[in-house]
Amino acid sequence: MKKLGVKVLVIFVSVFMMISASAWGADIELAKKSTLEEILKRGELRVGFEAGYMPFEMTDKKGEFVGFDIDIAKEMAKAMGVKFVPVNTAWDGIIPSLITNKFDIIMSGMTVTQERNLKINFADPNIVVGQAILLAKKHEGVIKSYKDLNDSKFVVTSKLGTTGEQAVQRHIPKCTYKSFETETEAVLEVINGKADAYVYDQPNCVVVMAEQGVGKLVFLDEPFTYEPLAWAVRKGDPDFLNWLNNFLRQIKNDGRYDRIYNKWIKSTDWYQNVK
Repeated sequence: MKKLGVKVLVIFVSVFMMISASAWGADIELAKKSTLEEILKRGELRVGFEAGYMPFEMTDKKGEFVGFDIDIAKEMAKAMGVKFVPVNTAWDGIIPSLITNKFDIIMSGMTVTQERNLKINFADPNIVVGQAILLAKKHEGVIKSYKDLNDSKFVVTSKLGTTGEQAVQRHIPKCTYKSFETETEAVLEVINGKADAYVYDQPNCVVVMAEQGVGKLVFLDEPFTYEPLAWAVRKGDPDFLNWLNNFLRQIKNDGRYDRIYNKWIKSTDWYQNVK
């Protein structure tokens, strides 16, 4: 019986070692396929975004890409020891472009949604925003929240394919909704008297007010949605996600994140240098 027990133990240990070796080999193969390894071999971090979403990504008067996400992307590339390569992409094609390897990561003020998460993976949220409202001046003091706009007589605008559009459809379903290709077109519809309200991310609304809203629009600045923004990567890449989450934790605790946040989110001093 004693010898039989030893034999069983030996067989058990051998099988365990074989399984462990197999799992270890699988882990190594998965790591080799990581986007992180591709980035290091290529010597470039290709970042996908749509320029024009102030203050996250935009073009300055010199024609260079600037903004909150751009500065963080540059810090990310620096931490990897590679070159930052910006890839400006139309918003409606940004997820398909990531999936088909046109770039390595989406850093474009993208809100984490369950629908998007079915197609792509998200790192931990790097900033939390919500939808706010820019109201036509004629409604000042009368319309006090999004609930007051829930009537077909009110025309509400936002940008096509964004969480602003989703917020209108979910929270103000009875209004008359009009979508536009750009934020600027949607805002001008309100300024020109063709719509009653514009719904979009709070940071964008702050910029619009600084740019052209004073005296023309009323800012209902209390967000009525909770929206975490995060970087997006292709599915099946735990190594890249691990690196990104550790990078985010590092910059949030060594002062770099606060410096970038204060520059682009808390201040509008940068506005005079953009187009």
